[in-house]
Amino acid sequence: MTGSGREAPLLRVRKVYHERCPGCRQERKTQADHRIPYTEFLYIWIACLCAALPIQSLFPYLYFMIRDLEVAKQEQDIGFYAGFVGAAYFLGRTISAVPWGIFADKYGRKPCIVISILSVIVFNTLFGLSTTYWMAIVTRGLLGLLCGILGPIKAYASEVCRKEHQALGISLVTSSRAIALVIGPAIGGFLAQVRISQL
Repeated sequence: MTGSGREAPLLRVRKVYHERCPGCRQERKTQADHRIPYTEFLYIWIACLCAALPIQSLFPYLYFMIRDLEVAKQEQDIGFYAGFVGAAYFLGRTISAVPWGIFADKYGRKPCIVISILSVIVFNTLFGLSTTYWMAIVTRGLLGLLCGILGPIKAYASEVCRKEHQALGISLVTSSRAIALVIGPAIGGFLAQVRISQL
């Protein structure tokens, strides 16, 4: 018994760090630094904002897009076809969420985050340039399939800081996604019917 009345541990477990392991390097860095990692948190916030912007940004102009693609026979059918385009993204996210988590565990969080951000840039641009209804559905579905950022970015947010700052890191992920869900439709609505001034 020690003076405080608690038993001292019989064996002290010594943590083994491997030199080439990125996870071990990150853990040593976070254990040595007691400050809040503002730079890493900023990267997390921006990455989540960029990845969440296309989730709902299409809805203000989706009606006009389906109408201009002339896939609906009547005006009442536009909502029916628009629903499939909106759902394609979430179907892709549902199918790919678990495989992206496995990929992030095996190859690291950063490659998963970079691939997700690049897929947002490429497939959201292709979706905006869609000339047929099926191109719109396929590009939107591929955007959902290749944007597996949510799970890995939450894991990354909890790994780049000490335990006392993990709640702050996770809350940054949620706040940036919420802001993106506000800004995204606002940008989509602003650009829905852009009028080009004629010279």
